[in-house]
Amino acid sequence: MLPLILDLATLCDLYASRRVTPIDLAEVVADRMEAASDPAIFITPMPRAALRAAAEDLMARHPEPNSLPLWGVPFTVKDNIDVASVPTTAACPAFAYEAQADAHAVARLKAAGAIVTGKTNLDQFATGLNGTRSPYGAPRSVFNPEHISGGSSAGAAVSVAAGLASFALGTDTAGSGRVPAAFNNLVGIKPTPGLVGTTGLVPACRSLDCISIFAATVADGVAVRQVMEGFDPADPFSRRAQPRALPARGLRVGVLNPADREFYGDGETEALYDAAIARLPALGAEAVPFDYAPFREVAALLYQGPWVAERLATIEEFFAEHAGAMDPSVRAIIEAARGYSAADAFRGRYALEALRRRTQAVFAEVDLLLLPTAPTIYSVAAMSADPLQLNARLGHYTNFANLLGLAAIAIPAGFRPDGLPGGVTLVGPGFSDDALAPLADALHRAATCGMGADRDTALPEASRIASPDTHTIPIAVVGAHLSGLPLNHQLTDLNGSLLARTRTARDYRLYALPGTQPAKPGLVREPGFEGPGLAVELWGLSPAAFGSFVAAIPAPLGVGKVTLEDGSAVAGFLCEAHAVVGAREVTAHGGWRAFLEATA
Repeated sequence: MLPLILDLATLCDLYASRRVTPIDLAEVVADRMEAASDPAIFITPMPRAALRAAAEDLMARHPEPNSLPLWGVPFTVKDNIDVASVPTTAACPAFAYEAQADAHAVARLKAAGAIVTGKTNLDQFATGLNGTRSPYGAPRSVFNPEHISGGSSAGAAVSVAAGLASFALGTDTAGSGRVPAAFNNLVGIKPTPGLVGTTGLVPACRSLDCISIFAATVADGVAVRQVMEGFDPADPFSRRAQPRALPARGLRVGVLNPADREFYGDGETEALYDAAIARLPALGAEAVPFDYAPFREVAALLYQGPWVAERLATIEEFFAEHAGAMDPSVRAIIEAARGYSAADAFRGRYALEALRRRTQAVFAEVDLLLLPTAPTIYSVAAMSADPLQLNARLGHYTNFANLLGLAAIAIPAGFRPDGLPGGVTLVGPGFSDDALAPLADALHRAATCGMGADRDTALPEASRIASPDTHTIPIAVVGAHLSGLPLNHQLTDLNGSLLARTRTARDYRLYALPGTQPAKPGLVREPGFEGPGLAVELWGLSPAAFGSFVAAIPAPLGVGKVTLEDGSAVAGFLCEAHAVVGAREVTAHGGWRAFLEATA
């Protein structure tokens, strides 16, 4: 008997023990699809014969269990993403076409051994966060058929939560890969924009779209994302990964100020958010209140600014001829795009860049954000009565992420007294996708709310994500190797991880070394001096990487022992005393980054 939730760790174990084969699983999935109580999950389910044929073909080509990363793993695909020889509808029958090839992401998953079980329902043209804007019906939350599933990746999320697939591909422009995760007790992985290629995706907003993942655990979602990611030469928005580390200790997690909270009267969902915050100290993280205002203003740009026009740009010819065939709410949103001019587009861009500066100031004070995924959940009846306003509320904490190029992982946060789930989302700087995962996994486990429709099951130990390895050599960096500065790549290229931010003891001076490119400081200790202490970052390197790194340091810099404000001593950059004679002292700024900002 297979468990309800087909997480990767459990499936891998079943395959390895040969208790189950992909052919067996194909039959079970087909049975479950036929028996599913929600008729709106799929637009095109794969027939039983096709599922069995795909499993047989896989076993013929790769007979050894788990011989591919996703060997025999069933997955569903949102029906705005191409699967070869299967219709792509974007939930609009008048738009439908038969895909000639797999989308870039789908092709990578199939090559890794995964098997498509069907194309899932969505808010038409991925325009919506609720899941009711489809002529194919409205998928429902697996916990209450009177309530929405979330959208636009509605059927994708429900298919995983109901045990019809191990994972599902959704998309996320404004929160479509996160809100349905919250409403179905799932993990939702929203990659950094550009990390996963979008060739073969019907665009919503081409410059912002991400292909997302719904999974039972964080480890499952990360594993799938890592299979999919990689430069997509046919996607002009594809980006090569530039991994961003987060501190392994002392994470500063931004949480909402009381004045910034908006739950639209839903105290039960707010209580789940508070419970998630309360779990942070036990997980070694500090909750730091932050100003949400600039993020909220960015979020407003997505539907109250010229980015709406991008939704029209992607289907303009179709809209001109077939607007009457579209869902009324979707049609009204896209019709509004005609009210924007090219000048409005530039003004929107200017506003975004100004707001980006303000959000960057927030990320100088915190390492990542912890937000409610959605402020509340609505019934299908309520959504039908007020489709535009209630939908807008669902994106209150999600709409900003892709405009700012951020990474996010949505995770379950528990259940309200009425049995409906809620979720929280970790949001980090672009390319912090892997770095977000340990805390996301730890928060999911601490919530003890199971996976998908099985709210009582324990998460498999085999899928636990360990914290970054702290059995490394720490080195204190004070200048151009700090995060975001020109030489930081020398640490990340060696798989270094940011362990902590701290300060030196007070008897250190800092000088701007003349004639260095890029500009570098010199750190010199002067016993008896009483300065402010200087900001440093501690990075962890493996012994081999540490040796390579130190060997490349040019004179007059070198590595010695640097005493920190707590009295401990670590390896760190020091400067020969002769090199600072006549150099500009910048100690009063309290650190190199502060000096650069003050003199920019």
